[in-house]
Amino acid sequence: MLTRKQLELLRFINDRVKEAGVPPSFDEMKDALDLRSKSGIHRLITALEERGFIRRLANRARAIEVVRMPDVAPAAGTQRQRGFTPSVIEGHLGRVRNTTSEDDGGRPVTVPMMGRIAAGTPIEAIQQRSATIQVPPDLLASGEHYALEVRGDSMIDAGIHDGDTVLIRRGDTADTGDIVVALIDEEEATLKRFRRRGAAIALEPANQAHEVRILPPNRVRIQGRLVGLMRKY
Repeated sequence: MLTRKQLELLRFINDRVKEAGVPPSFDEMKDALDLRSKSGIHRLITALEERGFIRRLANRARAIEVVRMPDVAPAAGTQRQRGFTPSVIEGHLGRVRNTTSEDDGGRPVTVPMMGRIAAGTPIEAIQQRSATIQVPPDLLASGEHYALEVRGDSMIDAGIHDGDTVLIRRGDTADTGDIVVALIDEEEATLKRFRRRGAAIALEPANQAHEVRILPPNRVRIQGRLVGLMRKY
């Protein structure tokens, strides 16, 4: 699944290669997508490469090869849903109910897997439920939950590794110090520690190799807080 910006960029690169025989420059991509900086293009290119739509060839300037295009394009007049908004609850999926019943208290909770989240370069989290997992209730808080597979190493000092499954309590608020799923510019979802810095929001990695992102509040939307983690050995 591609975001609107990712699809726009992929189509622009594909059309330019067909017309001119070479891919566009990063400046041309930035102007075509009306982005403020080339860093946004770098993130989109990385996301397209991770999803297998393009390939970057080493040691060659502007060497981008389109490997494939999406199988199904949206129908004309269909409004694409932007960004990542986890609509995850069907019936009691992902919901922990307050209960004093011994019979109910130890039952595993069925939580929907909503794809992958980046702990590194922000990428889109997959919006459709891809599977469900059974989670012990003591790993969850009260409320509604979803799960995401972590990709990247920017949260390793917080004990969150590439390949881990994070359990997220759905919500749109956070306290300073919470690890959250944050949606940036309605396009990119990332897992970071949330802090307020004056009138701005800081999304902090837990790895010194990655930089803190300082953003105005209108560019960040909280999608949930980390409440648990599962790891396969």
